[in-house]
Amino acid sequence: MARPQVRPSLDLIAGYHSAQVQVEVRLNTNESPEPPPQGFVDALKLALDSVQWNRYPDRGAQLLRARIAQVESPLVSGSISTDGLTANNICVANGSNEVLQSLCLAYGGPDRSVLIFEPTYALHAHIARVCGTEVIQLDRDTEFRLDVDEAVATILKQRPSITFLCSPNNPTGMVEDSATVRTLLQAVESVDGLLVVDEAYGQFAAWTALALIAEERSILVTRTYSKTWSAAALRLGYLVGPTWAIEQLDRVLLPYHLDAVTQAAGLLALDYQVEMEQRVQRLVSERNRVTQALQSLPVKQWQSEANFILFRPIQGSASSSDGDRVWQALVDRSVLVRNCSSWPRLDGCLRVTLGTAAENSKFLTALSEVLS
Repeated sequence: MARPQVRPSLDLIAGYHSAQVQVEVRLNTNESPEPPPQGFVDALKLALDSVQWNRYPDRGAQLLRARIAQVESPLVSGSISTDGLTANNICVANGSNEVLQSLCLAYGGPDRSVLIFEPTYALHAHIARVCGTEVIQLDRDTEFRLDVDEAVATILKQRPSITFLCSPNNPTGMVEDSATVRTLLQAVESVDGLLVVDEAYGQFAAWTALALIAEERSILVTRTYSKTWSAAALRLGYLVGPTWAIEQLDRVLLPYHLDAVTQAAGLLALDYQVEMEQRVQRLVSERNRVTQALQSLPVKQWQSEANFILFRPIQGSASSSDGDRVWQALVDRSVLVRNCSSWPRLDGCLRVTLGTAAENSKFLTALSEVLS
């Protein structure tokens, strides 16, 4: 008997995975190098004592959504309301990837398309295709900058339902400025589409598209607890946007999709915002130090406003094999970075996550040995 076949649109979709290798220094998945404060851990243990395990969690995660709204409201200057953001402006899910999936389920699907700008976060295209949505790809220039005029022309011609803009972009770390985002938003709105700004690394950047959120605008911003809140294990992400968009996302989210433990932990983490901001500043300082150190090595690097740096060894031919060789040589020295050599437009490129000062120093020493 023949086995059932998956739908044709999934035939060419590869999974998105990073290598899991036992090393002393792991700098490949853009996690926080520091754990959350001990106070958070202790508070969560106490909170678990009050969980009613035989009952379903709050289906709407109202307390968590309201608290996120309170934390993010100072960054929003649009005409949301006189009191700022509310729970009705927030969608929470199991990682920002589930937020992206919900967007594609609600606004994508058959006979609809999304627009992406390569190279960028691989899950934008992957999730769209899983949801049966056509993916339109526009390449960035040789320096991975966005051609705004070309982007606008593509939006007006192709009329995508969703335009994904990752800023800071993964894997390049580059940020789109306010003028660029405003221009794309105007184009997107002229074709009745959505502009989704993926700010998984937003707290590391100098500005945020949250400032453009308004009830009458078609812009949404996604963020995550995985990076700045030191909670990658939690798998919690959220979206900030106008209430009409949040209402539509609620229609595609599964019932009780966010468990009680995740809701409790997400709520408690926000009590440690000062500590989060201090961690961010330490990583930004390390980013500046590593950037400066890389300038003395035979590598090409791209200016990053995230918690990682994309670089390409320039001793060889900038081919995938060069990246593979350097990656393996670093692993041999017990340092793991992300090998991006097989990704679109990224021949020979590697991406290093900023770790602790000691971890970054070990990386720089190992890379210097490999390239010497």
